[in-house]
Amino acid sequence: MGRVVATCTSDIKGVQKKNVHQVNLIEDFGIEGDAHAGKWHRQVSLLSYEKIEEFRARGAVVEDGAFGENLVVEGIDFKTLPIGTKFHCNDVVLELTQIGKECHHGCAIFQAMGDCIMPREGVFTKVLHGGVIREGDNLEIMEEEA
Repeated sequence: MGRVVATCTSDIKGVQKKNVHQVNLIEDFGIEGDAHAGKWHRQVSLLSYEKIEEFRARGAVVEDGAFGENLVVEGIDFKTLPIGTKFHCNDVVLELTQIGKECHHGCAIFQAMGDCIMPREGVFTKVLHGGVIREGDNLEIMEEEA
């Protein structure tokens, strides 16, 4: 089980997200008010809190949402889970659809650090059932599919 540390959004693409402390997820769309929401497979992005902390320990000064992640979650190493894994948080059900992404190497984090963890550590999900997620909520793995 994981714990939601931050819930982040931005209203335009290509910028760092800001922690808004609570988000409303809409079925088959994503987070209300987030620029990456829509009818596609990358509706909500998740990043492990522990991976962010490891990156900070290397000297990076990054706030929650700096990597473009929507949910920062402590206690789950997302990249080790198979595509199709489902997560449950309150009424929300998410399904893992993609692990990692191509890095454009132009982000401020990469420019400052020569590295960015989102391309290899971040995961993407689609919203199977909507609802509200707040900081401090528990995120649980429902099932793992091969």
